[in-house]
Formats: sequence, C-alpha cells, structure tokens
Amino acid sequence: MPRILAIDYGKKRTGLAVTDPLKIIASGLGTIPSHELVPYLKKYFAAEAVELILIGMPRNLDGSATDATALVQECVRILQKHFPQMPIKQVDERFTSKMAFQSMIDSGLKKKDRQQKGLVDEISATIILQEYLQYHAG
Repeated sequence: MPRILAIDYGKKRTGLAVTDPLKIIASGLGTIPSHELVPYLKKYFAAEAVELILIGMPRNLDGSATDATALVQECVRILQKHFPQMPIKQVDERFTSKMAFQSMIDSGLKKKDRQQKGLVDEISATIILQEYLQYHAG
C-alpha cells in the first residue's frame, strides 16, 4: 500500500517523515540538505510507493504569510514540475517547531541533542504527518 510523505521545507535543511504502508504511524525519515530534495525524492519514489506529499506551509498566527512562505511555495512549484502525477497538499505548520522542541524536552533529550536543528525539522515533519493522519484517517 502506498505511503504518505511529509516535508518540513527550510532554506538550508528539509525534514522528512513517512507513514507506514497502512498509514497508521508517522515516522521520521531524516533530514537532508534542501538542495538535495528532488534527487532524494526521485530515489525514494523509485523504491517506495507514495500516494501523497504533505508540505508544511509556514503562516503567522493571523494566517498571513511569513518570510518563509514564498520559499515553500517555490518548493511546491519545483515538486509539481518534477513529479507532475504526485498530489501535493499544503498543510498549516504553525506551532510544529515549538511542538517538536517540546517533544524533545518531554522525551528527555539532553540539551546538546536538542540543539541539533535537523532533528527539530525531522520531528516537525513527523508532527505534520501525524496531525494529518489524526484528522484524515479513513
């Protein structure tokens, strides 16, 4: 069964998460340099069936665009160009970084480990995916 892939796109790093084939559990897939996203996805899609890409869209509290919104919109355009058959859904990512950081504290990660920005990006992608599953589960 095909999976759902979530992307927390950033200027330097991109966090990735994916569901299990039954679309029950969201798991972190890792963090990659953002400029390597398309080649990474080409390789991943060749190995795994994916039915949907979720991408976190940065928004301010009032719903307006942030400094990063245009960057993510450009990423969506590039993904649509390279993967025209793949549905891409933009989801609100407000609070995911804060939630990711809090989950790192709650899980007992040492301060040094919490300072790994890539880990925050990966956990953020996982939260985006987990929330999607929670509200859209069949």
